[in-house]
Amino acid sequence: MTQARAGQRVVVLGAGMVGIACALSLRQRGLAVTVIDPLGPGAATSHGNAGVLARSSLMPFNHPGLWAQLPALLRGKNPGFRYHPLWTLGQWRWGLSFLAHAREPVFRETTAALDALIRHSGTVHRRWMNEAGVGQRRRDDGWLFLYRSEAAFAGGAFGRDTLARFGVATRVLDAQSLHDLEPHLKPVFPRALWVQDASSVDSPGEVVRAYAAWLQAAGGEVVVDEVTALLRQGAGWTVRAASGASHAADHVVVALGPWSRDFLRGQFGLRLPMGFERGQHRHFRPAEGTALNRPVYDTAGGYVLAPMAQGLRLTTGVELNAQHAPPHQAQLEAAERAAREAMPMGERTADPDWLGSRPTLPDCRPMIGECPGRDGVWLALGHQHIGFSTGPGTGELLAQLMLGEPTEIDPHPFRPQRFLRA
Repeated sequence: MTQARAGQRVVVLGAGMVGIACALSLRQRGLAVTVIDPLGPGAATSHGNAGVLARSSLMPFNHPGLWAQLPALLRGKNPGFRYHPLWTLGQWRWGLSFLAHAREPVFRETTAALDALIRHSGTVHRRWMNEAGVGQRRRDDGWLFLYRSEAAFAGGAFGRDTLARFGVATRVLDAQSLHDLEPHLKPVFPRALWVQDASSVDSPGEVVRAYAAWLQAAGGEVVVDEVTALLRQGAGWTVRAASGASHAADHVVVALGPWSRDFLRGQFGLRLPMGFERGQHRHFRPAEGTALNRPVYDTAGGYVLAPMAQGLRLTTGVELNAQHAPPHQAQLEAAERAAREAMPMGERTADPDWLGSRPTLPDCRPMIGECPGRDGVWLALGHQHIGFSTGPGTGELLAQLMLGEPTEIDPHPFRPQRFLRA
């Protein structure tokens, strides 16, 4: 492992939540940091999420119960999951590996690892938001899982048992208790689960941009440009950009989210086993005289509805498809119909519909560590749909590994060597 030291130059590729968090953690340890991103801070996947910071996100999609759910999923019976058959067939290696990790031993390792990363991130997020001047954007009143039938609630027992095993604070609600908490939800949910160990923000993109501004005020640099090449230069690296600029670096951090797969293959010939959980969002004005106090997840409708600075943000579930495939409106339209059954919503805002890709590795854990066989190149990628929840913990862990500090969480479950070889 090539360790860094204070004063060395680091170029971070990617200005999403994860990239900016890595840059902040490194800058706070005295390294000279430059972040390069073609869109700027918080403009891509980090802009479009539901803004939830929840310990309940420790549950991976490929849990042991996935096998029983698979026939219905493949028939397209779940509104929160869609897939493009030809693309999925073309990604059969990733798909088989994803399914192979839906086993109890892997599930236990993944949930323990994600819980540690999420808890650590939550602590850092809270401190950083206050120091970056955006603490007022955070709500600490949890979020809700909504069930449209008693049978659906019973079917969620495995998830509730898992959360209980990790000590996640929850409370089961009946229809009246739910009404007391969210009086403007329509009476279509006989049961709900209030995940109390959760926070949310009213604009995840603005939080990332505030972190980036804080980084710049601390002496870091943010450059809007596209990196075209990484070239070995003595003991370090030269980073070339589309503008013609070159940046010398002792270390490079690849935190490009869904763009990481093609970038690493183009630069180093590495085959990163990454799939794309695409998702969309759409904004609505609340109906007059109504409000939603916290994000809600309609388990039957397969969407999350979250109060945002832009209005009510409706986010869809998962679509497995190519990263750059054109958007399909069917899932978003179905989510809107289901959401209108649950909550009085006004007209759509003028904001355009958004589409993003969540980069997912076969075990639903990110890669955090030095790239095998590439001294001085560090990876912070593959955070699936919880990059906003896990970004600060990722940044801290990467910085601790890079500088040889004791780590606050176990880095072993996140090692790049589990899928990449030198």
